[in-house]
This record gives sequence, structure tokens and C-alpha cells, in this order.
Amino acid sequence: MASSVYLCLLRAVFLVCFVNPLIQGLSEDESVFQNPHHQQEENLTGLPIVTFKWHHVETPYLVIIWVFVAGLAKLSVVELNHHVISVVPESGLLIILGFILGGIVWGADRAQTFKLLPPTFFYYLLPQIILDASYFMPNKLFFSNLGAILIYAIFGTCWNAATVGLSLWGCYEAGVMGNLDIGLLQFLLFGSLIAAVDPVAVIAVFEEVHVNEVLFILVFGESLLNDGVTVVLYNVFDAFVALGGPRIDAAEIFKGIFSFVVVAFGGSFLGIGFAILLSLLTRCTKHIQIIEAGFVFVVGYLAYLTAEMLSLSAILSITFCGICCQKYVNANMDEKSVTTVRHAMKLLANGSETMIFLFLGVTAIDTEIWVWNTGFILLTLLFVFIYRIIGTFLFTWMLNKFRLVPIEVIDQVVMSYGGLRGAVAYGLAALLDEDKIPEKNLMISTTLIVVYFTVILQGITMKPLVQWLKVKRAAHSDLKLIEKLNNRAFDHILAAVEDICGRIGDNWWTRGWNRFEENYISWLLMKPKARKNRDYLFSIFHKLNLEDAINYVSEVRAQTGVIYCTILSFVWFSQLGRYSDCNAIHLLPQHRHKYSRSHFSINQNEDEVQEIFQRTMRSRLESFKSTKMGVNPAKKITKHHKKELTHKVVDLRDISFTWITQL
Repeated sequence: MASSVYLCLLRAVFLVCFVNPLIQGLSEDESVFQNPHHQQEENLTGLPIVTFKWHHVETPYLVIIWVFVAGLAKLSVVELNHHVISVVPESGLLIILGFILGGIVWGADRAQTFKLLPPTFFYYLLPQIILDASYFMPNKLFFSNLGAILIYAIFGTCWNAATVGLSLWGCYEAGVMGNLDIGLLQFLLFGSLIAAVDPVAVIAVFEEVHVNEVLFILVFGESLLNDGVTVVLYNVFDAFVALGGPRIDAAEIFKGIFSFVVVAFGGSFLGIGFAILLSLLTRCTKHIQIIEAGFVFVVGYLAYLTAEMLSLSAILSITFCGICCQKYVNANMDEKSVTTVRHAMKLLANGSETMIFLFLGVTAIDTEIWVWNTGFILLTLLFVFIYRIIGTFLFTWMLNKFRLVPIEVIDQVVMSYGGLRGAVAYGLAALLDEDKIPEKNLMISTTLIVVYFTVILQGITMKPLVQWLKVKRAAHSDLKLIEKLNNRAFDHILAAVEDICGRIGDNWWTRGWNRFEENYISWLLMKPKARKNRDYLFSIFHKLNLEDAINYVSEVRAQTGVIYCTILSFVWFSQLGRYSDCNAIHLLPQHRHKYSRSHFSINQNEDEVQEIFQRTMRSRLESFKSTKMGVNPAKKITKHHKKELTHKVVDLRDISFTWITQL
């Protein structure tokens, strides 16, 4: 394992040390490549066999090289000693590896030629992560805690931005920071960007800690919506800075508050509109399932770019697009398309996350951005940490007065400590206009230090803190069928109690929404076949069949061996999700597959499937009678043992084919 780590690091060093200076040196000689065809015509004495055209592939080649380096970095981090990974979070290790790569680039070029630019981050890396986080959001858990999440995301963000900005301004006026060219509005602008709790960092750290699901959804949901609120607040204060302090009156402040509400809620409703569009598109892709998975990515990205074009919150737009469409899109799409979306989205999100943390480390090795002011930096770290704790306990105290299950003090401590900053804060700091903010580099330097402190130091100490406080961990076991039935029964009982008492509570709203969603929204956005498959008894029947299949595979393992059982298990569990389509599965076609650009289906023989079905059902009925009534079937005496064994295996295959066809 250690040798593979060293090999990966050596490859990365080779790429950055030798390939990067080579391509940089070639790119500097612009006179040679400005008109390559003219240069060839002047010096051409014969037909060239090959020519070197670096300028044709420069940009995509650099992109692919860095993607490859990021992949090697991820591989190196994963292959490290497990004791190191258990102590230092993966995001922190990627930043540290970015320091090393940034130092190598600096040593080769004497300048930082590669940086994490805001357009690259906001247009190409961040949308994929937000779409992945929102699309796979546990909706029931999210909406059941939506009130608390909105309180933390909206009021908590405004609290952190205002208190940090005002406290820094007060310390500056007291002379603690020395001579700086920063006013009150600039401090509030900096407070708004440093208040961004980054979902990328939160996901990376909290998934490794495995806290309980309520605590995770509160912190994760807050960080996801907090980003959108932070960007809106940042734009409002940026407009105030451009307008100038003397020109700001009560009317401008009211317009700023109104703009905050319109941009935030406008982006959210725009995302819901694109979610409806995506659901309707997947409702009509029955005959062209090969492209339906692509609509998820295209429409999600369109939601982000459209909101950005209309000056609405792009992050909130793509967030609510992913949250609201997942239920209907997964029901409408083919099982293969659902699997494709799942794997492709995780691939893009993990790749973007790796690139972000890696370049956060690479960007730090740049002497041009570093401006040091001890008072400003230390006070920022202190105020960010203190006001996060105060705000969490203050708003939780208010929420616990209305929550049926209050948030415990231990969970509040973890939430306070989990306010990790990341690339969103850095991207907003890099967007600052140096003409309006003379101390831009100081703000960028301070933001990077806050990011490194929270991601690396707080990430390292998060797991020991959770263990020391004995925070309730997430349960990895799935609920049993009887537990799900009990939960559903209790929901109906609580709704009935609220009706008897005349109280309109959460269960009343949940029941009303479920009825409205079942009668109208699902009718509009779901295929009729998908609505039929949502039947509760039908889903229970599928679960029972799944358990029956597991038991049957266990019996087959004892009779026919491990190899055939493994094949049977793979076939069963890859196809059980398609239990509603009885005629779409035929596992051993007798003919060669036909090539098609639009379909995944293979040749089928319905007569053969029907014959196997009837023969196997008779066999299962006899087996059922012998088991329940104690009647053993008559055994046939034959001398041909090999043929009998062969027949037995064939019958088992027939049974497996028929079961899958039934399911």
C-alpha cells in the first residue's frame, strides 16, 4: 500500500515539475505559434510526417492534466494508512497535498500560474456538488425539520454576518488593527462572505463522523441553504458599498431587504419550476430511455444558470430543483437510468470536491495575495467562533419552545463546532472589486486562514469531540417491515388525535399534503404505471418477494455450490427493482443482441418464458404442499445420476428465471 502511495505522488510530482514547465515554456513563445500555417509554408521543404501543435490543445490538455493529478491525489489520500485517515479528514489531507503541489509549481515557475478562479468554481465545480446534495437529500427528514433549517440558514446567517462585521468595525475604531482603509460597509461585506458555512466541507467531515440523522440534516441543510442566503446577502452589501455610505437612506435599506427576499425566494420558486419541467420530461421518455438520464443534469444546470442570469439565487434554485424532482424523476425513469444518474452524479460531485480542496491548497502558495494583519486575522477567527456558538444556542433555545423533541445541548455543541468554512467564502472574497475594496488581499488572506483553520483543525478535532460528548450516532440498519408499519400507524393515530382535539399540527399538514400530492401532483408529474407501482400493498409484496429470494438463494447455495449461487444472486438483485415489468426480463437469450442506439432491451421469447413460468409454478405448488402438510413428493428411481443432476440445475435456473419474470 505504501508503495502505491509513493508511486502516485511521484507521478503527480513528475506531471507538475516536468510537464508544466514544458508547456509553459512553449506557450511563452507566441511568435512561433501565432500563425502556424504561415510558419509551415515558409520553412516547408518537404512533406512533414508529424507536427507539434501545442496551441491547438493547450487549454483542454491543461484541464485534463489537472483532473488526472486530482484523481491521483484522491487515490493517494484513500490509499494512505487508515490511522492517518481516521485522524485527519480527507478534505484536510487534500488541502495539505495541494500545499505540496502548489509549492512544486512555485518552485518550477517562480509564480503561481494555477489558481482557483471564481468563475471556474461557481459555474463548473459548485453546481455539481449542490445538485448531488439536493437530489439525494432525504426529503422526509429535510421537510420535517425545514422550520429549524430555515431559522438557522436565514436568521443565523444574518446574525453571523452582522455581529462579525460590526465587532470587527468596533475593534478597528478602537485602534486594534492599525491603519486600514476599510469602512463600516466593507466590514459588513466581509462579515457576509465569512458567514458562509460550506456544504462541501460539512459533508466531507460529518459523513466520516457518522452523527445521528437529525443532527446531520440540521447542519447539512443549514449549510446548503446558508450558501444561497450568503450570496444574496453578499450582493446586497456589495451594492451598498458601490452606492456609498452617504447615499444610503431608509428607502435604500428597505429596497435592500426587499431585494434579499425577492432574490432568495425567487431563486427557490424558479428551481421548483425547473423541477416540474424535469418531471414532465421524464414522464414522456418511455420510448427513448437512453437520453432521459441526461435531462437530470441538463435541466439542473439550466436552473442554476437561469437564476444567475436573472440575478436570483442560483444555489437555492438548483437546490430546490434537486429536492423537488427526485421523487417523480426516479419513479418515471427506467431502473437503468436511475442507476446511471446515481453513479454519474456521485462521480461528478466527488471529482469537483477533490478539485476544490486541492486548489484551495494550491492557491495558498502565492505571495501576491498574502497580506498579514495580526489583529484583523486573529479577531476574525475569534468572532467567527464565538458568534457561531452564541447564535446556535440562541436560536435553538427559541426553537425548543415549539419542538416536540427538543435539540439536546450536546447536539448544539456539535452544531456550533460544525460551522466549517470552505471554497464558497474564498470564491466570494476573490470576487471583491479591488477598486471598491482596497484591502481585498487582506480579506482573501484572512478567508483562507479561516478555511484552513475550520476544515483542518476543527475537522481533526470533530471526531474526538463527538466521541467525548457521546453524541448519538447514526443507525446503519434498515427498518424492518413491522417497524415501518408501526411508524405509519402512529402517523395516522397522531393525525386522528389532532382532529379530535381540534388542533392543526404537523401531522394534520402532513396528511393534507400527502392527499393533495397523491391526487393532483402525482397525477400530473408521474407516469400512470409509476403511480400504480407506488401502491403500499404492492411495495410490501415486493419486499416479501425480496426476502423470499434471499432465503431461496441461501438454500441453493447449500445444494448447488457457491459459483452458481453467486451468479443467481447477482441476477436477482440487479433485476428485482423491475418487478412491475413482467415481460421486460429474459436472462438467457438464444440469439445475438441487436444493436440499438435508443434501447437497452434484448431479444425475448415470450413462449419460452410462459412455459418456464407454468412448469415452475407447478413445482413450487408441490413443494408448498409437501412443506405445509408434511407430504413428501415421490422420488423417481433412475440410474442416470448425471442426467438427474443436470436436470436439477436446469430446473433451478428455470425457477430463478420465472421468479424474476413474476417480480
